[in-house]
Amino acid sequence: MYTKPYFVYILTNELMTVLYTGVTNDLEQRITEHYKQRGHNTSFTGRYNVYHLLYYEPYKYINEAIAREKEIKGLTREKKMKLINEMNPRLEFLNKEICGCWPPRDLPGRY
Repeated sequence: MYTKPYFVYILTNELMTVLYTGVTNDLEQRITEHYKQRGHNTSFTGRYNVYHLLYYEPYKYINEAIAREKEIKGLTREKKMKLINEMNPRLEFLNKEICGCWPPRDLPGRY
C-alpha cells in the first residue's frame, strides 16, 4: 500500500524577511492555500504574504515530520538559513518545482 509522504517545509515572503515552518501531507495544496491567504490578517502567512517555498523535507511518518517541524521551529534564524542553504544555495523560490506552474491558475480549496 502506497501512502503519500509528509513534508516539513519553510516558506518566506518576497523580501525573505520572514520564515515560516510547517508540516503537510500535500505540499502543492498547502502552498496554494498559503498563497490564497495572502493579504488576509486571519493568519500569520496571510498577514505577511508568506507563500514562497525555500525548503522542504519528505517523511514517511507524520510523527517524524512533526518532530522535525518542532526541531526546526526551535532553531535560530541563522541556523534555519544554513539549513535552507544546504538544499537551496541560490535561495530560489521552489513553488514552480512543486506546483508545475506559479502562480497557480486554479485556486481550489482543500474540500
